[in-house]
Amino acid sequence: MQTINAALLSFGMSGRVFHAPFIDVHPGFRLVGSWERSNKVMQQFYPKAKSYASLDSLLTDEDVDLVIVNTPTYTHYELAKKVLEAGKHAVVEKAFTATAAEAMELKTLAEKMNGKLSVFQNRRWDSDFKTVQHIINNGLLGDLVEISFAYDRYNPILSPKLHKEVPRPGAGVVHDLGPHLIDQALVLFGMPKAVFADISVTRPTSQVCDYFEILLYYPTWRVRLRAGYFVREPAPSYIVHGTKGSFLKTRADVQEKDLQAGRSLSIPDWGVEPELERGLLHTEVDGKIFRERVESLPGNYIDYYEGIYQSLVHDKQLPVTAHEGVQVMRVIDGAFKSFNEGRVIEF
Repeated sequence: MQTINAALLSFGMSGRVFHAPFIDVHPGFRLVGSWERSNKVMQQFYPKAKSYASLDSLLTDEDVDLVIVNTPTYTHYELAKKVLEAGKHAVVEKAFTATAAEAMELKTLAEKMNGKLSVFQNRRWDSDFKTVQHIINNGLLGDLVEISFAYDRYNPILSPKLHKEVPRPGAGVVHDLGPHLIDQALVLFGMPKAVFADISVTRPTSQVCDYFEILLYYPTWRVRLRAGYFVREPAPSYIVHGTKGSFLKTRADVQEKDLQAGRSLSIPDWGVEPELERGLLHTEVDGKIFRERVESLPGNYIDYYEGIYQSLVHDKQLPVTAHEGVQVMRVIDGAFKSFNEGRVIEF
């Protein structure tokens, strides 16, 4: 089996929780190391890994094939550009970049360099979204009418991660949680005809946006996307209404919690939600109306890295393409333009 050598640009929470475990467990990857600017902790978790003192030392390492750009959003464009120019393949965390123009430049550069460029949209492999996707794709609700996706939290305290709270390109909840919701909408429904957005600040001490509602216009239905920090008792995160019925689903994927707790990826019930979180399907099939709880599909982020491996080794399509990343950023740019100008923005 061909081995892909991968390195991280950071070993903070993102690297330790969302990337390193899956790269390490996949038989086709070797976790070479990470750029560590101050705290040198990676070898405590992965004794054979290198701790790079600088970006140049990582990019000039001929052993490295793939680089994970998992640094703050405002750095993504500059660092991903350097990675691609060094002849490496790249996986870039969400948000892909601060603007659609930056995203398009990276896509063009990757094509010029014959490099693979993907965006880490891991929430496509959440159990809750996979279940919603299954219900919609199987036509169990009839023709779609109205869809709402939410990413709600109750957390009035500012993040200790300063890069999330200091006003700069890519800061704020639209770039933080927005890419998850927008990407899921585009996976299911494609690019919308237009967008309208309300973006605001709700926490008294916040300097960046921490609430949004984005309305995506499709030919015969609408998709509402919302995120905020003052939702102590959330409603279902996925609400889908069609001409035949409705499906309501909580946001209940367990993978992030289990990864933070250090649970092994090899446990038999990896990615399996509690039964209490099963979605409610109330619809009509073949003239029969029924209302029942639906077993959730298991989530599994390893499928993303399996897709990366298949693309690098067998030239199959990336699990998330740079083009898809550009489209998400177009919606984000359109949302801010809509809010600033107070009007619907057509694509």
